[in-house]
Amino acid sequence: MSEQLHHHTSGFIKNQFPVTLICDQVSSPANIGSLFRIADSFGIEQIYFCGENISVVSKRMQRTARATHEIIPYHQVENILSIIEQFTSSGYTLLALEITDTSIPVSEYKIEANEKIALIIGEENFGVSDQILTKVKQSIHINMYGNNSSMNVATATGIALYEITQKLSYH
Repeated sequence: MSEQLHHHTSGFIKNQFPVTLICDQVSSPANIGSLFRIADSFGIEQIYFCGENISVVSKRMQRTARATHEIIPYHQVENILSIIEQFTSSGYTLLALEITDTSIPVSEYKIEANEKIALIIGEENFGVSDQILTKVKQSIHINMYGNNSSMNVATATGIALYEITQKLSYH
């Protein structure tokens, strides 16, 4: 018979990966809270919430985040372009989680040794803006097999970060 393990008894090894999450206009408190939990789960460096009139801290976000917003460093910035320039000049590879005519499945993206990644995710209804897509090295997507061509931004981010951190673990 199996016994459920908890975070104190799971045996998982803590690790931090050279991955920063950059959110392009993500504003839903439930998604923001989920992104904090996902970032903590996958050992992500930090999160940038970019855009105007985005409230990062709210009661709904806090309920969803379950205190991970107190662990994961985050920044709130209006101008995403300045953040993208900052990460580009710091040697990060910019990836957009978006289905485009040139995107590849995240599972096929080849990560180089010592690669630092800034993963850009987009607004809940419109995704990553076209202006930002022109600035990234590669757009990556998650293959889907149903009728819909999109999924919840936090869910998609969790899948992408799983793939990326698995690849980084082998370097």
